[in-house]
Amino acid sequence: MAVLSKLKQFKDLRAQGKKLQSALADESTTVSKGGVTLTMDGNLGLIGVAIDDDYMKPEKKNRLQDDIKNAHSDALKKMQRIMASKMKEMGGLDLAGLGN
Repeated sequence: MAVLSKLKQFKDLRAQGKKLQSALADESTTVSKGGVTLTMDGNLGLIGVAIDDDYMKPEKKNRLQDDIKNAHSDALKKMQRIMASKMKEMGGLDLAGLGN
């Protein structure tokens, strides 16, 4: 009987996950750092990159690399906040009882 209960909980959790994934599919965020602009989708995929022409000079390579890393980090944090907000709106993922 406990096995069937656990299976139902896993099925419910999977349905919640799919609902969340669907809700996040339409989300995106854009972040600019220096001469770099990155756009990330709700599935944490990088869907856009724009680099100012001025950054394409060899002497600005290190700054460009830093700006890409910083923009990616900021976009990831921003999208994680959006994901947390969506989860809260949906009542969160119910993980209670799965560890027992």
